[in-house]
Amino acid sequence: MRDFETPGRSLAVGRKGMAATSHPASTLTAIEILKAGGNAMDAAIAACAVQCVVEAGSTGIGGDCFAMYSRGGSDDIVAYNGSGRAPTAATCEWYQREGIATIERQSPHAVTVPGAIDAWARLSRDHGRMPLCELLAPAIDLARNGYPVTPRVAYDIGKQRNLLKADPSTRRIFLVEDEAPAVGALQFQRELAVTLEAIGREGPEAFYRGEIAADMVTFLRSHGGLHTREDFAATAGEYVTPITTRFRGRTVYECPPNGQGVVALMILNILSRFTPKPDPLDIDNLHIAIEATRLAYAVRDLYLADTATCEVPVDYLLSDQLADRLAAQIDLDRVIDKLPEHEGVEHRDTVYIAVVDKERNAVSFINSLFHPYGAGLMAPRSGVLFHNRGQGFAIKTGHPNTIAPGKRPMHTIIPGMVVEGGRVCLTFGVMGGQYQAMGHADFLSKLFDYGLDLQSAMDLPRLFPLPGTTRVEMEGPLRAQVAAELTRRGFSVQPPERPIGGAQAVWIDWDRGTLLGGSDHRKDGCALGY
Repeated sequence: MRDFETPGRSLAVGRKGMAATSHPASTLTAIEILKAGGNAMDAAIAACAVQCVVEAGSTGIGGDCFAMYSRGGSDDIVAYNGSGRAPTAATCEWYQREGIATIERQSPHAVTVPGAIDAWARLSRDHGRMPLCELLAPAIDLARNGYPVTPRVAYDIGKQRNLLKADPSTRRIFLVEDEAPAVGALQFQRELAVTLEAIGREGPEAFYRGEIAADMVTFLRSHGGLHTREDFAATAGEYVTPITTRFRGRTVYECPPNGQGVVALMILNILSRFTPKPDPLDIDNLHIAIEATRLAYAVRDLYLADTATCEVPVDYLLSDQLADRLAAQIDLDRVIDKLPEHEGVEHRDTVYIAVVDKERNAVSFINSLFHPYGAGLMAPRSGVLFHNRGQGFAIKTGHPNTIAPGKRPMHTIIPGMVVEGGRVCLTFGVMGGQYQAMGHADFLSKLFDYGLDLQSAMDLPRLFPLPGTTRVEMEGPLRAQVAAELTRRGFSVQPPERPIGGAQAVWIDWDRGTLLGGSDHRKDGCALGY
């Protein structure tokens, strides 16, 4: 139960429909689509398109998309992998010949062919009710006629000012006299409005084959990229079979690799080997969560890759044998000094959308540019802001994530669902790049180990151990409480560079026929039900 004497948010409560996103305009759009007769998939796509305009630093049509869908709350959950692929000419040998040892962020080589529009079109066609042109209309209106900058968006632009200044189009659209705009200032993305209109009118072919594709390819190649029109025309995502584990009597569903959902399940498997103490912020509970995350992420960076080009031992990663072995390494008196060697990359930002409609169709939907404002490169005529997901590749022969023609990089974005008694009870996600896997496990632990409601679980202070190190980012209230003891145990505690994560979730109360929603205070958004 919420403490009404302290700052915080109440749960959103509804009966016919519920949406939770990280931006108010996106949540409102989802509810309006539901009220207009659309279903949960329609609402999620329309909401995401709006966020590609109003929260452009976190997501965009130049990014990637993953989704999970349950028809009527059934446990027959389908998953879609809409992650883009490297250009056909992108061989490890080419980069080595060119003397490129790592892929820089503001580089065309960080841009894989965007998969989001293909995913939206396929999911709309297969599971939606409304035409794509109607779903994109709210985003088109905002892009053409302007939208006010919200506090978190202004914060993110300020953090990325130098990146945005370096590209003429991003500088023109997102900065005001080379500075971040004030909260409440109006922004416009008129080129993007025209692009979205073409996609709504002509479908994904307008993005991957027509003048828009020509603009993107010409721009990327002018900066030294290897992309071709044929690479864009060949874009196709795929339906994939979710992977699962059991946690506290429920079944947790995640997308399989190349996403890191398997890592969230690994952390849950490790946590299930321990009996938590009653206080979720007890020092021993936090110690176990930190070490479970460090162990699982180390394994991630050794194995996780595109399953089409590299065998990923998912069964082994989710096995009791591995969970037992990893859990046995945790010593509550001291940090684990020696982790498996790995080569990881930073993973940053995205948006997550949870929607449930009156028929209890449930959507878990996530769309990403990777780092805030992606690569900081925008195709000038189409207004497409590109992601930098290609930084997930390694330029190293034999590495699981070695770049290769048509290969998908290891992905951090992961939608999630939970099933209880044969029906979906929860659709959820936690934004924040590589934090997402820990965020999933931590959020579910707060719900099912401690009985917190969605909003209370999101409101608790967070921490995140930086993979491959003993450093732990920790929000202020938690540092004041436990930093000294964690330091004694061998961890190095530090403030986070930016707010840790951002969660959204919708709970289906089948017995009462109601819906509960939560949205993270670390973002601008909200949950709304009706």
